[in-house]
This record gives sequence, structure tokens and C-alpha cells, in this order.
Amino acid sequence: MINGVEGVRHDHEDEFDIIARIFAPLAKDTGALGLRDDAAVLMVADGQELVVTCDTLVEGVHFLKDDPAESIGHKALAVNLSDLTAKGSRGYAYMLSLALPHDISTEWLEGFASGLKAIQDQTDISLIGGDTTATPGPITITITALGLVSHQHAVLRMGAKPGDRLYVSGTIGDAYLGLRLLRDPALAETWGLTEEDVTFLVERYRARATANSRCSSATSPKRPSTSPMLVGDIEKLCRVSHVGAKIEAGRVPFSPATKKVLAREPDLLPVLIAAGDDYGVVAAVSQKSGKGFESEAESTGAAFRMIGELRPEEEGVAVLDGEGHTIELKHKGFSHF
Repeated sequence: MINGVEGVRHDHEDEFDIIARIFAPLAKDTGALGLRDDAAVLMVADGQELVVTCDTLVEGVHFLKDDPAESIGHKALAVNLSDLTAKGSRGYAYMLSLALPHDISTEWLEGFASGLKAIQDQTDISLIGGDTTATPGPITITITALGLVSHQHAVLRMGAKPGDRLYVSGTIGDAYLGLRLLRDPALAETWGLTEEDVTFLVERYRARATANSRCSSATSPKRPSTSPMLVGDIEKLCRVSHVGAKIEAGRVPFSPATKKVLAREPDLLPVLIAAGDDYGVVAAVSQKSGKGFESEAESTGAAFRMIGELRPEEEGVAVLDGEGHTIELKHKGFSHF
């Protein structure tokens, strides 16, 4: 389960007391055994398949040192739920591993757990175990999440065909702008943003909303989907399905705050389209299924926008402006290497 490790100081509490007080309440599944045993014991119902995903977040790479602990916890679990949603599954359970500096405070851990709980309260997922260790380096968070999907109903990237329509949920570029504002607050005035706009964009960077976790039923079988970087993930989908794609920049959904920025700096359009960390869902849907897909998604509260279509592989992946000209992108999403 979540094991305490010497070297991580939590004020005057023992590590095991911290686990029992802060993290055990998140372990709602009986198979978690209250985080008191060596491993969890899970049962999967007949006709269900287990979907497994894993993401690591590192301080200074995926979040800033001064970000609120609650938003870090929220984001850590949200990115995994985005992956589960992309497979058409519902969140079931997750394991949490933390590498923490020796001077991490109890207040930080409480805030972090609060962020996890905020996600759990909106979904069916719960903590079943994990590990903690001390590190002299940056805070490192790894979550392995489990989802459930009906047998042979997992949504795969492969199988998309030329002519399929491309949809994306949510809005694009907000998280990138939020990070820019945190690093340079003076940009708010440059971009003509209100205090409410700044708060919105910063929160989009810190803790992506989890509305997409409710839309797994909308991404049904034979509708390949993925997340979280628009152009980069469309390229991944195209690569495994051996197709190309045409993305219409004029159809890409932007929030009102981001539209204000683009009005001041239209040259940011290619950057925002390629930026990551928005954690929406991209779906390729056959033309005959488009209307049904839109209605089903709307019924779950997930807003999808059609942004283009797939085409033959030899035509490649391109973003087009309103006149049909290709928009050159310097980067097509975040890469660790």
C-alpha cells in the first residue's frame, strides 16, 4: 500500500499516521484494505476489461514549485482520467507514488490530498495504494490509474479512416497562456485581460477541469480518440491508423479569454494550436455517426467541436487557415526527449 519512508519529515506526525489521516479516507474501495496491507485485492466483474494508464508529473516540468498543492493533486489525477476517458472507460481505482523532499509539510500533503478528493468526488475512482520515498530532488508524482470498459469496447487509436471527422472537447491554448501569465504577470496588461480572465487561464493551467471524465460513453467503439495535445495527438492517431488529417484553424475552439489574447497577438495562433496541457479528448468519428456522436456527447455535458477530417496518409497532417493555406507550426506538442 502507501508505505512511509524515513527521511520525509511531516512536522510531528509519523508517516504512517499521515497516511492513515490524510490518504486512507481516499481509499473507498474495500479492495484497498484501508491502505493497511501490502497490496490491494480487486475484483473485476464478468464482461469487463481493465484499462491501465500511468503518468508522472515532475516539479519544474509539469507544475511550478509555488503552485498550490491542491491544484497539483487535482492535475495529477486529472491527466490520468483524461487517458482513461480516451479509451472509453470509466475511472475505477488508482495507485499513487510520491517522491518528496525531507522538508515537505503536513499542510502541503493535506492540500494535495484535497485536490485528489475533488476529482474523486466527481467520479467513481478511488485510491487503492502506492508508495512514498524521500528525495533531494524535485517533487515527483506518479499515478497509475485503472479504468473499466465493457469487453471489446475499448476505444483504440487504430482504425480511423479517411473521411472520418475530427472532434475535440473543451477549449485549446488556455493552459499555455496560464503558464505564461504565471511566469510574466505583466502580460495580462499587454493582452488586455481582466482579473477574471487571468484567474481562468491560470486555473486552466493548474488544474484542468474534469468534465471530460463524464463523456466516455460518447467516445464509443470504432471511434478512435486520444488526448491531451491537439496536433501532436492527432499525429499519433494518424500514425497508427495510416491516415493523414486536415485541421481547420478557424474551427478550433478557444475560450473568450484566449480570444482576447489572439485579438492582440494573432501570431500566437500556431503556438496555441500546438500547445499542450489542455487535456481535452480528440475523437475521429465516421461521417454517418457524426450527428449521433454530437448528441450523445452533449447529453453527458461534454462539448465537442468538429475541427477537421482525416484524409489519405500521403497527404500528411496539416493545419489550414481560412484560405486553405498551411499554417507552419514550430512545435506540435510537448516532447520529453
